Amino acid sequence: MDVIRLHPRLHHLRFPVGHAYLWDAPEGLTLIDSGLPGSAPLIADAVRSLGRDPEDVRRLVLTHFHEDHVGSAADVAAWGDVEVLAHRADAPFIRGEEKGPPPKLLDWERPIFEQVQAGLAGMEPPPPVRVDRELGDGDLIDLGGGTHAVAVAAPGHTPGSVAVHVPDERVLFTGDTVARLDDGRVVLGVFNSDPPLAAETFVRLAALDTEIVCFGHGAPVTENASAQLREAASRRA
Repeated sequence: MDVIRLHPRLHHLRFPVGHAYLWDAPEGLTLIDSGLPGSAPLIADAVRSLGRDPEDVRRLVLTHFHEDHVGSAADVAAWGDVEVLAHRADAPFIRGEEKGPPPKLLDWERPIFEQVQAGLAGMEPPPPVRVDRELGDGDLIDLGGGTHAVAVAAPGHTPGSVAVHVPDERVLFTGDTVARLDDGRVVLGVFNSDPPLAAETFVRLAALDTEIVCFGHGAPVTENASAQLREAASRRA
């Protein structure tokens, strides 16, 4: 796993499958997503590489219930005084109270999905994790240091996908609603439970003012992200 500094307070944790992000404030750390099951030791190592301790993680924001985002959430939640946040529509799936809906695959997505599933074969499903705070659209998240993020409801990839926008710093975390390909193109994410709704959400996220955009899959955009998101949304239209 690589740890890449994107901003004075923002670090990208790049896993072989998916990503997580750390926001570093004097009062503590905020972790966005937790990777696949078994990723907690790697996240702890990343925290220590920043000169902090795992016990400094104060909040864990889960963008949606899929296993490559909540896989190590239960481990991270046990590190100390960690508040776990997720959108209210995905919270029952994260807690293990209900089974989340499967994706409605487009024909071209099927072979990719089968390949991904084959790579995850034999992996234990992520354990249920508590959700301390259920988010709704527009809710504020205190990141510390006088900085607040805004929860942006992002349904479509899953019913309760949530993006996290930090307006003052012009940073956006999209979860899997938006992705970036190896060639640099920004695209609508794949494996959506409601593809038309996911496309509508993509347009909504593209309207936000952002300089840095962090995806669940694909390298972040670190300059003039708004223009790239809007161009991608326009291309889809």
